Amino acid sequence: MKKKYLFIIGIVTVLIFLAVPVIHILKTKWKEQDIKTETPKGFTNDASQLNLTEIDTLIAVPKAKSEIISQLKQVIQYAREKNLKISIAGAQHSMGGHSIYPKGILLNMLPYKHMELDQKHNILTIGSGALWEDAINYLDKYGKSVAVMQAFSSFSIGGSMSVNGHGWQKNLPPISSSVVSFTLMNDKGEIINCSREENPELFKLVIGGYGLFGIILDVKLKVVDNVALKYKSVAMNSDEYVSYYKKYITENENVNLVFGRLRISDKKFLDEATIIYFEKSNTKALSLDQQHTKNKEIRRVIFRSSVDSEYGKRLRWDLETGMNTILNNSVFTRNELLNGHVSLIENKDPNSTDLLHEYFIPERKFNQFIKDIRPILKDSEVDLLNITIRAVDKDEDSYMNYAREHVFGFVLLFNQKKTTQQENAMKILTNKLVDMTIKNEGTFYLPYRLHINKAKMRKVYPQADSFFELKRKYDPQEIFENKFYLHYK
Repeated sequence: MKKKYLFIIGIVTVLIFLAVPVIHILKTKWKEQDIKTETPKGFTNDASQLNLTEIDTLIAVPKAKSEIISQLKQVIQYAREKNLKISIAGAQHSMGGHSIYPKGILLNMLPYKHMELDQKHNILTIGSGALWEDAINYLDKYGKSVAVMQAFSSFSIGGSMSVNGHGWQKNLPPISSSVVSFTLMNDKGEIINCSREENPELFKLVIGGYGLFGIILDVKLKVVDNVALKYKSVAMNSDEYVSYYKKYITENENVNLVFGRLRISDKKFLDEATIIYFEKSNTKALSLDQQHTKNKEIRRVIFRSSVDSEYGKRLRWDLETGMNTILNNSVFTRNELLNGHVSLIENKDPNSTDLLHEYFIPERKFNQFIKDIRPILKDSEVDLLNITIRAVDKDEDSYMNYAREHVFGFVLLFNQKKTTQQENAMKILTNKLVDMTIKNEGTFYLPYRLHINKAKMRKVYPQADSFFELKRKYDPQEIFENKFYLHYK
């Protein structure tokens, strides 16, 4: 009889153990309001949802090349005559008003997304308003894939060029390295072709130039083969990350895509890490249409269940590290992996917003940087949701380059309440993290909240003064402006 009771107690214990995480995840889903914040007519906002701004006019550009050139010339002429400013928007995932100017004309470039593939030279010509997912779906039909892009495919081509985004492709420079050339409409309505050979100064300025030099129209991008990739993962203490990276990634010629994660739960905070990487497989790459549909909503809710919850953070880490073991040697295609939408981590709480930071740290300072930011993040009032690590090679192409040598990008995601108190806490946190970045000979990424003053920004970007002087050289009437320019010029 005693054994029977012990067996029953054991079964109940197991059921409770299994029920707790399920209940926690279901509770997260139940609490979500899923209320879409509507932008009032005559206003615009960006991904931060903290930049609601009144504008003069919103103009959605036409799809056809012949029509867009005629229309944009008229818009520029009108802006010059009326002394109005023009800001340029794609998917608006920058977070500091980089696509916004108060009382200005806002160009919505998203409709302009034509595509044409030169299969002989592996070059894709694409309209700057296209999203990366548009490019992936188009290229997939030809067995091709984009060479360099960010972690999510829901950004626009022009937007990614304007922030010079980087990807998780193994040890590659930012997106600039994959740009062959592009056409630009300048402040006079003229069409200029920009490449490393033709108008090279403008080429360097526009990539990572935040829309301050003109309107990017047609872009030529390098493309690569869509290949089958095998999932791999390895776990380590965070102070061993660099040595593991060299062994499993740098010295492994078969690695194609790679990223790392740091543990962010209070238990073992920043002490543990994982590297997830994808090796080339001999398996034939299937088309996107043939891929199995994944349950993206479950993955999203597990991620959201970590907000303001130590238990949720531990649960997510345990689930993900457990899945790493299960997924080892599973085969995916490159396009399938790249075609991830930002909705995978979507925040459906109207009272908070998710904000990114990114810091680029030289390999020699990797461990010291983690040591320096650990107490800062621990003491902050702002809820840390994730730290991803991506390696970026030296950028030789953009004027405002952040990767001046091989660096590791620490991508931090926070959940911030939409209150004055949390906004002030974020500003304090940002400055402390930038101070540690400067101490460790690193740089910070510019597309995010404008919490750094001009002097400190110039410590990290000493080329900023000449960058803004060249902006006024190419656009003397300062037709193209945004909040980024207003803040830092």
